[in-house]
Amino acid sequence: MGGAGGGNPPPRGATRAPRFRPRLPPVLTGRPPSSPASPPPRPVAPGPLPTPGPPLARRVEGVTEKPADDPAGRHVVCRPAGTGLRTVLWDLDPQGAASFMFRVKPRVKGGGKALIRGKLPLDDAIKGTDFDNLDLIPADFTYRNMDLLLDSAEGGSAGSGSGSRSGSRSGSPGGKPARKLSKLLAPLAAEYDAVFLDCPPSISLVSENVLHAADVIVVPLIPTTLSVRTLDQLTGFVAGFNGRRPDVLAFFSMVDRRKKLHREITQNLSSERAEVAATAIPYLSLVEKMSVERAPVTVFAPRSSAARAYRALWTEVRALGE
Repeated sequence: MGGAGGGNPPPRGATRAPRFRPRLPPVLTGRPPSSPASPPPRPVAPGPLPTPGPPLARRVEGVTEKPADDPAGRHVVCRPAGTGLRTVLWDLDPQGAASFMFRVKPRVKGGGKALIRGKLPLDDAIKGTDFDNLDLIPADFTYRNMDLLLDSAEGGSAGSGSGSRSGSRSGSPGGKPARKLSKLLAPLAAEYDAVFLDCPPSISLVSENVLHAADVIVVPLIPTTLSVRTLDQLTGFVAGFNGRRPDVLAFFSMVDRRKKLHREITQNLSSERAEVAATAIPYLSLVEKMSVERAPVTVFAPRSSAARAYRALWTEVRALGE
């Protein structure tokens, strides 16, 4: 099948297969079998992969600043898994839209506190999905307090002194609380080729962690003036980082070409700004049907114009890492 996932998911109500992480041969992964000395993965944002071409090096992709009803991140994350790359998605949104779509209960034993404080290894929270090569770290409603948990973790507790808190409180990004997720993700390097972080729409300590952990940030935008303003805020924030900065790739989603404003913003920004993808995702009922099918459109309608758009989008995302 040309879409992601490697097959149609079982009917609703069926028992989900236990988590399975195949050890692919080097010819498929593009790298030798993993070893304890493997470097940690760098995050990237979700997107579709071209079927041929060079393999994706271990990296993390972050999707942030997305509207709540835009399923872009869940669509693109299936594409690398469908081409044989071992992929894991961490659903950081307490509302758990990605967990719902992939039919995984949005609950983590001990909640976000257990993960952030290291009482529950991230690997132990991973669940299998109905799609080959795709695992999921589910959402949990306690993630709504994730900013507080990150800030009170190492270097951010009240008793640690003002110096250790300067990274997250002084306006200069990059302190220890802003890099906690990077440390938690490091052990996944031995098992996965790509890591995806599905982040709720905000500029917060959680999203700052995603920005520091990721190689590429994919930013879905509705073609409106306020969305463009949000992109300006995000790129300005990333520009203030010291040292390595993630690539930012914005793309327009839910584009209704019957509206003059949508056409003008999409055409102008795509041509004027290098960080805006040429691919735009159309506003189609087929895309909205994803929440009913609980599967990406690239699986249940792989030949549709929407599926082609998501595959083209991944081509642009992947090009940033080559």
